[in-house]
Amino acid sequence: EFPAELYPAIIERLRGTPARAGELAGSVESSLLTRAPDKGWSIQRHIGHLADLEDLFIARLDAYERGETVVPAADMANARTVEADHDARTRDEVLDRLRAMRNATIARLEAYPRDFFARSAWHERLGIQKRVVDTCVFFADHDDHHLALAQMVKREVQRVR
Repeated sequence: EFPAELYPAIIERLRGTPARAGELAGSVESSLLTRAPDKGWSIQRHIGHLADLEDLFIARLDAYERGETVVPAADMANARTVEADHDARTRDEVLDRLRAMRNATIARLEAYPRDFFARSAWHERLGIQKRVVDTCVFFADHDDHHLALAQMVKREVQRVR
């Protein structure tokens, strides 16, 4: 229900994700980055997951550009993240991939005219119309969610060493 004109603030939230992920990953011993709690993801997998979803973000931007009436659906099973084995990569590989992918998305968002952010399409799973700005908020909230979970994992793995 907020104005689409607030999109610059949302872009800034999105721009900050790689730096926040880097700060988090840099505050933990490398050996703890890939340690996961029971039935949970490691810090590194949470960060890698954010990069995995960047293709969905781009696919949705493509749909808005083409004027499609429905945005592409997400894979709720997170198959890409499950198969990616982010824990087999180095910290820098995971962070560099997130940074590169997000920077490309930010450049694209900044190139759109102001009125683009008010375009909308139907989101099947949620059963609502979503504007471009709403999609941006969703991805920023999703980033926050996974970084918060990664912080919780950090506390847990540091306690259990």
